[in-house]
Amino acid sequence: MDHSEFDPERYIMFKLQVQEDDKDPQAWHDIQGPDGKLLTFEKETEARARLEQLFPILVKMERYAAGSKRTRVVSMYAEDKD
Repeated sequence: MDHSEFDPERYIMFKLQVQEDDKDPQAWHDIQGPDGKLLTFEKETEARARLEQLFPILVKMERYAAGSKRTRVVSMYAEDKD
């Protein structure tokens, strides 16, 4: 990889996480697709839309309630293929 041409936005991906246990706020789990692979997205807006599709009630509750968040979109670096 030629780091002089490094564009961080090209290598940023987004993944979804959910906290399934209210009693353990540190227990976040990555969301996987039907194939068992990590769901990743190139655009944050796509990731947020998919999160709302998968967990509509939790996402809506987070918008209007003052409780803790149970879903999130996390940015990460994509794997370097070189």
